[in-house]
Amino acid sequence: MTTSTTSDIRIAAAPISWGVCEVPGWGRVLDAPTVLRQMSELGVRATELGPPGYLPRDPAELRALLETHRLSLVGGFLAVPLHERPEDAVRAAADSAALFAACGADVLVLAAATGLAGYDDRPALTEQQWQTLVRAAGEVADKAARHGLRTVLHPHIGTHVETLVEVERFLADSDLSLCLDTGHLMIGGTDPVDLAKRHPDRVAHLHLKDVRADLADRVRSGEIGYQAAVAEGLYAPLGDGDVDIEAMVRFVHEAGYDGWYVLEQDTALAEDGPLDRPQRDTARSLARLARILDRL
Repeated sequence: MTTSTTSDIRIAAAPISWGVCEVPGWGRVLDAPTVLRQMSELGVRATELGPPGYLPRDPAELRALLETHRLSLVGGFLAVPLHERPEDAVRAAADSAALFAACGADVLVLAAATGLAGYDDRPALTEQQWQTLVRAAGEVADKAARHGLRTVLHPHIGTHVETLVEVERFLADSDLSLCLDTGHLMIGGTDPVDLAKRHPDRVAHLHLKDVRADLADRVRSGEIGYQAAVAEGLYAPLGDGDVDIEAMVRFVHEAGYDGWYVLEQDTALAEDGPLDRPQRDTARSLARLARILDRL
């Protein structure tokens, strides 16, 4: 990697910070114009897409909506089973990649979904299913590359690449790079800074999250489900949790990382809870990131 400057740093947001999730029953979902307007008011100029169907799937309509709020598209998250029926995953990836490319995006963020609803249960894979997963991830990447997009694998709670052992095995078995999500890695038992230091050339996309370690420990031990922990405040604004965000940003910056820094604090909004919390929390995270960048 070559050394980058702070002026090269590209900051984006994501609808999940506003409680917009693909999981049924996750919580209250704010409408897209409200979410995009609040992003824009915070000075954010780029976003990931959010779950399928939340934003328009017609490229012209999506471009127009984003332009209304002075936002560009980074790419999007695609959680699909890779260990079975890989042709379905490749088909879904081709559809998403075509949309992303038509709207100027450059990355497809892939997660190895279990096929079950939500992220609380995770059946074990057989050796054959693991090999299918790895091959399917490569086929997804090939399909996305035909649209000019790079594909990154997102280690994620409740998927088949979650733990440190699984992350390391995927890196050994596949040539895909990672979406390094500081929160999901920590909850899954991986020190995200240490992982980045051991595999600096495999960090191709960055989701910045902060996590409350006490709740993360309870999720890891099985004491509480992931969705319930999110509702209890598992994710905190940057600087309010236990992830060493400054060490992460400093390391990838000095290593020459030139991808996106996506602020992503997974949030679940109660039906009767405050609706201004996502904007306030994201503002706090942006301010914290700005202070870190000033010290680089």
